[in-house]
Amino acid sequence: MSEPAGQNTPKPQSLRLVLAVLLVVYVFNFLDRQIVNILAEPIRRDLGLSDTQIGLMTGIAFAAFYTCLGIPIARYADRPGTNRVGLIAGALIVWSGMTALCGQAQNFVQLLLARIGVGVGEAGCTPAAHSLIADLAPPEKRASAMAIYALGIPIGTLLGMLIGGLLADAYGWRTAFMVVGLPGVALAGAVVLSLRDPRRAPAALSAASMAPPRPALSNREALAEILGSRAFVLLLAAGSAAAFLSYGKATWTTIFFQRTHGLTAGETGFWFGIWGGVAAIVGTLAGGWLADRFGKINRRHVMTAPAVGFAAAVPLAISAYVMTDWRWALALLMIPTALNSLYYGPCFSSAQGLVKPEARAMASAVLLFSQNLIGLGLGPLFFGMLSDWIKPIAGDESVRWVLYGAAVIGFIPAFFFWRASLRLNEELDRKGP
Repeated sequence: MSEPAGQNTPKPQSLRLVLAVLLVVYVFNFLDRQIVNILAEPIRRDLGLSDTQIGLMTGIAFAAFYTCLGIPIARYADRPGTNRVGLIAGALIVWSGMTALCGQAQNFVQLLLARIGVGVGEAGCTPAAHSLIADLAPPEKRASAMAIYALGIPIGTLLGMLIGGLLADAYGWRTAFMVVGLPGVALAGAVVLSLRDPRRAPAALSAASMAPPRPALSNREALAEILGSRAFVLLLAAGSAAAFLSYGKATWTTIFFQRTHGLTAGETGFWFGIWGGVAAIVGTLAGGWLADRFGKINRRHVMTAPAVGFAAAVPLAISAYVMTDWRWALALLMIPTALNSLYYGPCFSSAQGLVKPEARAMASAVLLFSQNLIGLGLGPLFFGMLSDWIKPIAGDESVRWVLYGAAVIGFIPAFFFWRASLRLNEELDRKGP
């Protein structure tokens, strides 16, 4: 006797549940990635490192492997038979374990290798997560959905600075690494138990759930699909410049408050972590909301807030770094922090709409490749080398002068976001949902 139709059909998976779980994963992603910024000054003193070595450890050691592995892992995530939930859970186990190992490092080389391991693990997270979200969220809500996922950046950074700083002051930087790293291993089990890939649940609420299966694209076809979009190439330039600015400032602003203003790691993590985190959360949510709200009127306005935000942040950031009172500096930095956070939802949602569904994880990986190699890899390193270079002239004020230059870089992403906006109507309309 045949079973009634739909009797064994899996229930649709809520987009809210998926976003909630992926947000927690992304919080751990950035907690483990960014905690090294607040611990950089204690590590430097303990291991006797130079500013250039700090830049290598916080930036390129992570970014080189994160970016190089991101694309092949994304191609694997785009394959119809890949379980993206299992991929994310496995990646979480790797990067969490390697974060804990950072606390066991006895010299610069060991710490560098552990940071490389964190990058290897984290390469498996975001492209697969973006692909999942794009499958489940309708096009008119993708910017907001991506912005909710992106809250993991400011929340994870906030917790990394707060928890890392307090633990470093109380127990030392080694304990801080181990305390934040180990819980991620347990979280991986919760991910597997709570989520399922919509590819394996045909009745799930997916934007493409009723469409016939599409064949996988070859590597060449996927890259041609992505790089054939002029709007995507402009977003690539804008996102990379934004990341160069954001990652470079994130590392050296925390060092600035400790070295120039005399705060401890715990004090910096508490004050800058909380207020900077709140500002970034507000900016990230506002960016997604503004993109969905005004993108309905004219799709070019999806990029208006990021373009205006980065340009407007330049004079405000310079004014903050001029201040000799750290309280005024902190207060002034909140506005440019929020303005520089407007871009994530609009940028990544547009990237998902500019390519075919079977190239979505690859599109995120290419964007992340450029952002992390240029931004995370070179931003902290470049600013560290520049600080060492001008230190004979500026002394302990070298970081302040480096941050003046970092602020001015904000005009570059503003220009490219504006240029990308001019092509969005034509290209998004042509691609459809």
